[in-house]
Parts: sequence; structure tokens; C-alpha cells
Amino acid sequence: MNITITDPAVEYLINLITANAEAIGVKLGVARPGTPKAETLLTYAKKDNVEGCTQRNWEMLCVYVEDDSVKWLEEAIIDYDEGKFGGNLTIKAPNSKMPKLTDDSTLDERVNYYLWNDVYPMVAPHGGEVSLVEIDNNVAVLKFGGGCQGCAQVDVTLYEGVQKVLLDSVPELKGVRDVTDHSDTTNAFY
Repeated sequence: MNITITDPAVEYLINLITANAEAIGVKLGVARPGTPKAETLLTYAKKDNVEGCTQRNWEMLCVYVEDDSVKWLEEAIIDYDEGKFGGNLTIKAPNSKMPKLTDDSTLDERVNYYLWNDVYPMVAPHGGEVSLVEIDNNVAVLKFGGGCQGCAQVDVTLYEGVQKVLLDSVPELKGVRDVTDHSDTTNAFY
């Protein structure tokens, strides 16, 4: 696990923990990992909320990293900059939204990688989004949202855009299927 916590951040976090009698450290995780909406979360670690975490120590600071978030936190940097307005704690986790693909990346991870890197930029300007629901017999089951839900051009987007990108990038896939309810055209682009 390659996470960096700078000395100023360690000192700042130790001071926070010392002021909270229930805290035994800090807990680090990622909500909605592998998507553009991923958020890195840093909370107080308490005895009753560290199950499923791995403990790491930086000097006197105990950090509990959620096991499900480890790969999304590779190369993360936690820093504290004492500025004019009381300071700023920052967490940069470059792999939280789009993790690096490796030889052992799952089919879901590879499909999501190409959805967010290659497909999302195509539909985002129209207020659209596409997400993976599941892989069913090597068919990517997708759900459209935003401007894509109810859009008259969704079949063109699905078969000429999304399917082409995914089949070219992930050879194990046999196809794509849309499970979106397109009867709701409230936010449709077309």
C-alpha cells in the first residue's frame, strides 16, 4: 500500500485525534470508487468502526484503511498546509476515480475503466452518464442517466459509441445491453 502522509498532516491529525476521546486514529476509504463521482473519505476511527480495515502507523498516528479501498488509494497523498485561514488538509488520490489497470484487473474493473475514460467524456457534454450494472454472460449490462435517459438517440449512442469502445477495448465482452427505463424523458438531450 503506497500512501504518503506528510509530517504536517501527521501532526495535524494527531492533534485532532487527541481532542476526541473516542478516536483511536483516522479511517481512510473511498466512496463510489472507480467512477468520476469517487470521493476520498477521512473520518475518526473508533473501536466499533474499524472492522474490514488494515491498520497502518505513521509515527504516533494510527490510520485504518478500508480493505475495499486499498487499490483505489495507491499513490494517495495526504498533506496539511497551514495557511492564512487556519490551514487546509488535502487528500489527493489519483487512482480513486480511474484505477490503473493491471494483469489481474477484473472484467468489471476493465469495463468501468473504459466507460469512465472513453465513454463518459462522449456523453458528459450532453449531461449524460453511463454506468455498469453487471456483467451477464460476458455482456455488459448498462444503465443510462442524465441527458441519455429517454434520449431519442440512445440506440446510436449505445451501439455506435459505447458498444464499439467496449468491444474494441475489452475483447472478452460479447456485447452490451441497456436496462434503462427510457420512458422518462424529463432530462433527455434529444
